[in-house]
Amino acid sequence: MNLKALREQKHLTQEELSEASGISIRTIQRVEAGQLPKGHTAKALARALDIALDSLQNTDLTTENRDYSLIKIINLSSAFVTFIPLLNIILPLAIMHFRKQYNSLTKQIISLQILWTIVSALIFLLTGFLKISLSLSRHITLWVIIALILINLIVILVNAASIDRNKKLYFKLNFNFF
Repeated sequence: MNLKALREQKHLTQEELSEASGISIRTIQRVEAGQLPKGHTAKALARALDIALDSLQNTDLTTENRDYSLIKIINLSSAFVTFIPLLNIILPLAIMHFRKQYNSLTKQIISLQILWTIVSALIFLLTGFLKISLSLSRHITLWVIIALILINLIVILVNAASIDRNKKLYFKLNFNFF
C-alpha cells in the first residue's frame, strides 16, 4: 500500500497529514510520487498515520508507479555499457533517479550490477595472479574478460525477459546494497 492510499484510508488530505506530521506538503507529495521516506520523515509520517514504522518502510511505496517498460530499460541499460567498469552501475542508477523509479526491482537491478562489478574485479585480479604463478597463456586474461561480460549480458537479458513475462526478476539477491 502506498502513502496516498494510507492517507486516504485515514480520510486525511495532504494538508492535514502535513499538519499532523510536521512534514511539508511538498515532501508528502514527493513521497506519494515515489520517493522513499527516510529518517525523521518516515517516523513522523508513521506516527501521524498511526502505523508501525516498519510497515511504512517495508511497503513498496511505488507499486502504483511501476512502469515495467522503464524498469526493463533500466535493466537493459547495463547491457550497453557492461564492458566499461562502473558505468554498468552509474547509467541505470542515473535513469532510476531521474525517472523516479525507486522500487524493489530497480534496487535489485542496481545491486546485481554492484555485486557483479565486485566479483568480476576479484576474478580478474585472481586470473592475473594465476597467469603469472602458473605460467598460463597470455590470452587467458582476455578470455576471462570476454566470459565475464557474456555472463553478465545473459543475466541482464534473462532478467529483461522475466520482467516482460512475470513482472519480476529471474536472477535476484536476498539483499540490496542500498
